[in-house]
Parts: sequence; structure tokens; C-alpha cells
Amino acid sequence: MYIEQAYKGLIDNWRYLVGILIIIVVWQFLGSFPLLAALALEEGGMSAMMSNSIGKMSQVLGSNTFLFYMLLTFVFGLIAVFLVVKFLHQQSLTALTTSRTKVDWKRVAFSFFLWASISVLFIGIDIYFAPEDYEYNFQLEPFLILAVIAIAMIPLQTSMEEYLMRGYMMQGLGVLTKNRWFPLLFTSLLFGLLHILNPEVDKLGYGILIFYIGTGLFLGIITLMDQGLELALGFHAANNLTAALLVTADWTAFSVDSVYRDISEPVLGWDMLVPVFVVFPILLLVFSKKYGWTNWKEKLTGKVLTEEEFLKLDN
Repeated sequence: MYIEQAYKGLIDNWRYLVGILIIIVVWQFLGSFPLLAALALEEGGMSAMMSNSIGKMSQVLGSNTFLFYMLLTFVFGLIAVFLVVKFLHQQSLTALTTSRTKVDWKRVAFSFFLWASISVLFIGIDIYFAPEDYEYNFQLEPFLILAVIAIAMIPLQTSMEEYLMRGYMMQGLGVLTKNRWFPLLFTSLLFGLLHILNPEVDKLGYGILIFYIGTGLFLGIITLMDQGLELALGFHAANNLTAALLVTADWTAFSVDSVYRDISEPVLGWDMLVPVFVVFPILLLVFSKKYGWTNWKEKLTGKVLTEEEFLKLDN
């Protein structure tokens, strides 16, 4: 009963409206100040800022420095989510994270290492069979700087997205609508649309949103089926971390000093869609077998208990 964990705090509608507003202001505005200040101090920074081009801003600051400031906005956002939940809703971070009595870090680790291993395998296979599409890009010093920034901050970035989408918003919409299917679909669609300004969309077209929305749906499903965010937290961190460290391209959001650079002509092909329609369903089966998931229809589309019903069961 993950959505019902919201009942362990204050759930007035106005609190969620104010909470979302606070999170957006802190994340998108206050969190952007360090990046904007850094750009303003560099020659050509104002021009890059006005262009709203990730590539131009990265060139002005350097890829690693730009990555740091970009990820820093999510750190601000994560802090805002935690403060809103703790002080505005008076809900514990454990209740926001899971329906278990404490956060299951073994679940986070299992999901992380499973998807990291699969991602490394897929990247290795692609490089082996299409070496002409890749350029060896490894340089020790910039890579070590990238690794420190990525390992320290990418899990915070992905956690912010999970706590906001699959945590705060899913719980809030669930107790508001009293069902599970609407928050699942709404947060999945919103998660995809929030990536619409990524440079990948500009290069590959809006079809790539199928991948982002599908990924959001997958993360929402494992959250509801497993009654907690742990698997989603591990998966999302592994996905972004392996992408940043292993393969980069000039047209991606993470254009950094990775081990390899993808120099192929960007095309929306099967490799973008296979994860959504093949790999993610297989992962659902793996998680289902490992954690004994049952009653899929009720957990994904059933009714959310009322506060009175939940409190009776919880006591």
C-alpha cells in the first residue's frame, strides 16, 4: 500500500499545490542561479545562456563544469522535495520512500547492479558489432573528474526525479483520485514530456518520447508492484550513470568526457524502442519472480483505500 503512505502525513489539497510550487521555484529558479552566475562570468556566457543551448553552455564552461552545475539544480530540487514533505506535509521520508518499516537498500543495490550490468553488456555488444560508430575518447584526467562528479551527483539527480514523480506526485494524485491507474499514467506521461527539451528530441524527433514515457511507465509499475521506490531509485541511477561514464555524443544531454563517443548519424531506430517493448517487460518478470509480486490488476489499477480504511489496517 505505497500510495496510502501519504496518509501518514497531512494530505490537504492545498498542501500539494503549495508543495509543487515550492519545489518548482527552488529547483528551476534558485537551483539555476549558480549555473547562470558561472555563465555570466565567462566570455560568451551570456550569449550561450540566451540561446538556451546545452551544447553552447557546455562549450563555454567546459563539459565537466557544466555537468556539475546542471546536476546541482537537481540537488536543490531534492532538498526542496524533502523539506516540503517533512515540514509542509509532516510525513517521514521513509513513508515517502516505501511501505516497508525501513528503506530496503538491498533492493536499491540489486536493481542498480542488474541494470548497470545489462547496460554495459548492451553498450559492449553495440561497440563490438559497429565499431565504426564509436570513437575511443578516454582521457585519464577529465574522465576522473567526470567520474567524481557523476558518481557523487547523478544518483541525487535521479533520486530527485523519482521522489518527485513516483513518490510525491504519485502519492498525492493517488489519495486525491482514490485510484492507482491515474497517477501511474499521469506521472509516466509527465516524466516523458519533461524530457521534451532534451537535445535528443531535437535530433531524433518526438518519437524518442516513446522511450521516455515508456521508461516512466516501467518505473511507475515497479514502484506500485513493489510498494516502494527502492527498485526505481536503483534502476534510474544505474541508467544515467552508465550513460554518462561510458558513451557520449555531441547531441545528447550528457555530452561529457566519457570512455567512448558515438559518432554515428543519430537515427531513431530499434535500439531506442527495444528497451521499452522487450527489455523492460523481461525485467518486470525478473523482479516479479524475485520479490513474489501478485495481484497485478489491483496494485496497478485498483482503488486507493480511504484514510479511515488505511488507518484501521495500519494499527
